[in-house]
Amino acid sequence: MKLLNCRILLRKEPEGGYTVIVPSLPGCITYGDTIDEAIKMAKEAIGLYIESLKTHGEEIPTEEDTLEYTLTIKSHA
Repeated sequence: MKLLNCRILLRKEPEGGYTVIVPSLPGCITYGDTIDEAIKMAKEAIGLYIESLKTHGEEIPTEEDTLEYTLTIKSHA
């Protein structure tokens, strides 16, 4: 079994809970009421996403060549 590292982004929602986005897997988005639940749901969603890719003979994306930056810009709001 090969290990795969996936970066996830958790966004706190105004109505409560956390939305999880997996940047390397387009459309792989899930939700949890708590951070722990959101992470658990992300693991499940990633597993199902990868299973679907394998079933359809598609390549599993990796983040090996991904660079990450955080930009700070002035808001005119």
